[in-house]
Amino acid sequence: MRIIKFLTRTLSLRLSLMMVCAIAILLTGALVVMFHFSREALRQEAMHDAKHTLEGTSLHIDNILLSVEQTAGNFYYDLMRHMDEPDRMEDYCRELVLSNRYIVGCAIAFKPYYYPARETFMAYVRRKVKGGNWLVDNYDTLETPKSFLGQPYTIQEWYTQPMETNSACWLEPVKNQRPDEALVTFSLPIYDFKGKSFADREALEPVGVLGVDVPLARLSDFILRAKPSENGYSVLVGQDGKFIVHPDTAKLSTGTIFTNTEGQPTTSMIEAAKEMVAGGSGFLPYKKNGEKWYVMYKPFVRSEAPGRIMKDLGWSVGVAYPDSDIFREYNYLLYLLYVISTLSLLIFFIACRLFTHHQLQPLTLLTESARRIADSHYDETVPDTNREDEIGQLQGHFQKMQQALAAHIGQQEQLSEQLQQRGEELQAAYSQAQEADRMKTAFLHYMTNQLIAPSDVIDKSVTTLCNHFEDINSAEAGRQVDIISHSSEEILRVLDHMLQTAESDKGKEGADV
Repeated sequence: MRIIKFLTRTLSLRLSLMMVCAIAILLTGALVVMFHFSREALRQEAMHDAKHTLEGTSLHIDNILLSVEQTAGNFYYDLMRHMDEPDRMEDYCRELVLSNRYIVGCAIAFKPYYYPARETFMAYVRRKVKGGNWLVDNYDTLETPKSFLGQPYTIQEWYTQPMETNSACWLEPVKNQRPDEALVTFSLPIYDFKGKSFADREALEPVGVLGVDVPLARLSDFILRAKPSENGYSVLVGQDGKFIVHPDTAKLSTGTIFTNTEGQPTTSMIEAAKEMVAGGSGFLPYKKNGEKWYVMYKPFVRSEAPGRIMKDLGWSVGVAYPDSDIFREYNYLLYLLYVISTLSLLIFFIACRLFTHHQLQPLTLLTESARRIADSHYDETVPDTNREDEIGQLQGHFQKMQQALAAHIGQQEQLSEQLQQRGEELQAAYSQAQEADRMKTAFLHYMTNQLIAPSDVIDKSVTTLCNHFEDINSAEAGRQVDIISHSSEEILRVLDHMLQTAESDKGKEGADV
């Protein structure tokens, strides 16, 4: 209530607030329109960048796979010429591993009794890494384990699948394998041509398999170095939804895209996962840990190359990034603009307040003068002004009004003094008249009392003469007549005195007038 009362009493403050509110409304409208279209433009640009990142990620993965395939192929053709030298197989494995930084292990295995003196034969060389972490620096130390995964190679998928399909293939990670040991394997069937040409390989049955291992952790590290945004990442998903590339190595080969969602999976996350596994492509928003994310995905398609077997792997590549990465600069600019706008409006308000206060200062002076005039200070002086605007005209007219009011009040005061003096004179005359009237009343009362005694004597004498005129004698009658005559003279004397007194008072009143 104090604030409202203060606002209603201060015109300059109200004008300043009205101007600031008008500017704020216009500025807010302009900013809303501008930032709406800017946000849409940023979103479109982010989709465009995500598409390029997706294409780049797919190409990067394909280049890694192609380099592994070509490295294996280069050794493969030389190996064909030395099929009868089993002791050289370990050397091939060692050289193949050292020739490509993406490869951590190589195995050359033959079907049972391919070499008559041996029931099974497998040469296996892999890089030896501390703690089983493929990302450490001692990457060039090799070792030759006797087995892979502690199982006979004849029942392992990297060996059985190419033997059964008679075709080169990429194999997804083995289930329930430790994340730091998760591998994706490229397998090539080995043929024993024995004088036949390479063109006849489709009619031949494979006698062995050349398998090269690529660690998922290292593959993910290579891919994720080219991040789509600060917190974004790329993923590669296999046919059954297993992660082949993911920034969190704990998720590699330990579950699927359906079971490793962070938090409670939303409908959009499940839809995106189903689309990716089904080989679809698209762009979907989803919620993760309360934050809005976007995922763009497409089937992983390998590029054609001479001699490359273009079998569909059924993999899908995706790029995920949070909404905050897309609009970080936008939000920062928005917050900065909020601060600048607020400070600008505050400065504008202060400037308006000072300007309006200065411009309305004469009104304040006129208000104070009007208040003093209302308190009966009619001689209040209104200062002169050189302004020609409405406020200057108002001040001039108010000055003339004050001067006219002061002159009128002066005349009224003079007339009041005259009336007061005349009233005092009338009051004195009235007092004298009252005193004269009182004296007259007393005089009349006195004269009346003087007339009563003679009148009573005359009345008694007349009554006696009237009632006893037959019984009284002449002497008594003469005496009563003398009494009446004497009393009449007394009455005449009193009346003559009253007449003289009245004439004397009349002369005095005339003289006073």
